[in-house]
Formats: sequence, structure tokens, C-alpha cells
Amino acid sequence: MQKTQLKRCSWAESADHSLQSYHDHEWGRPCHNDQHLFELLSLEIMQAGLSWQTILKKRSAFRQALADFDFYQVQSMEPQLPQLLNNSAIVRNQAKLSAIINNARIVANLNRSGQTFNNYLWQMIDYQPIIHHYQTAAAVPATDTSAIQISQTLKKAGFKFTGPVVVYSFMQAAGLVNDHQADCFLAVK
Repeated sequence: MQKTQLKRCSWAESADHSLQSYHDHEWGRPCHNDQHLFELLSLEIMQAGLSWQTILKKRSAFRQALADFDFYQVQSMEPQLPQLLNNSAIVRNQAKLSAIINNARIVANLNRSGQTFNNYLWQMIDYQPIIHHYQTAAAVPATDTSAIQISQTLKKAGFKFTGPVVVYSFMQAAGLVNDHQADCFLAVK
């Protein structure tokens, strides 16, 4: 008996099981958990200029180094920056790590003020995922007008390393945008 092969987005058609699993179980699915949203934003910041496979391979090391992305703990990690920069298991980029620490402070302050990170983000798209029906990976843009607007809002609030391209990738990861290719088994029909 022949095993049925699922059709995935072309970027996930790989022998790399972690990439397929990320695609199948996480990417493009609406996320409403503050800590997980912070993790996805932080990983997208770290991914800038690198491959997503590299970041996925280092994800567990990031979780260990950054207190499982508990933003209440990460906000106080500035004194630990030298140790983080010596941790060969993660991407050692001072600007990106400093941005993550800064962003943790902002997310923690949002939550302390009574507004969750989840509501802060999702209100910017009226609490409804943006659904696209791109036919190919080449048709998917690096950014769009909603990401540009959200990037501006985040920067105005003090977030760092949140340009439109990073924000659009984050929106895709967190399911604010669903960019599964039209022939992918996870595409919204």
C-alpha cells in the first residue's frame, strides 16, 4: 500500500523533518499565547539574514538561554548579555539579543498595564487572520502594507529590530497572515 504524500508549501518540501513539522503544526496557525508570540517574534528577529532551518536547529538552545522566552525574565537579562554572546549554541548577535531584551521589557509592561501582547497585536488586524491565496512561493511578498503599518506601530512603542520584513515573517509565523500556498494541504479554501 502506498503512503499518501501531503502537498506542502514549496519552502517546506524538504527532507528536513523539523522544517516540515514547523510548517505542518505551527506556521500560519493563529497564535494567541503571549509567551509563544514573544518567542516567534524573537526567533524572526534572530532569523534576519539567516535561514529558518538554522534558527529551528537552535530553537531549543534559544529556549534554554532565554528562559523559555518568558518575557518577564528576559527583560532583566541585560547583565547576562556577555554570557549570551559566548553561547555558541545560539546566534551570537549583540544587536539582535539586545533588541529581544528590549522587546521583552515592552511586552512585560503591556501585560502589567492590563493589555496582553496578544490583544495588542491582533487588534491591529481586527482580530481576523489575513488570508492570501498565493499560487507559488515566489508570489509571496517579503512584506505588505499591513506589516509596514504594524512595524511603524511597534517601533513607535519602542520595539527594536521590527522592520516590515521581520514583522511580515512574524505575522506569517504567528498566523496573523495565512500565506500557505493554494495547493498546500493547510491552505484556507
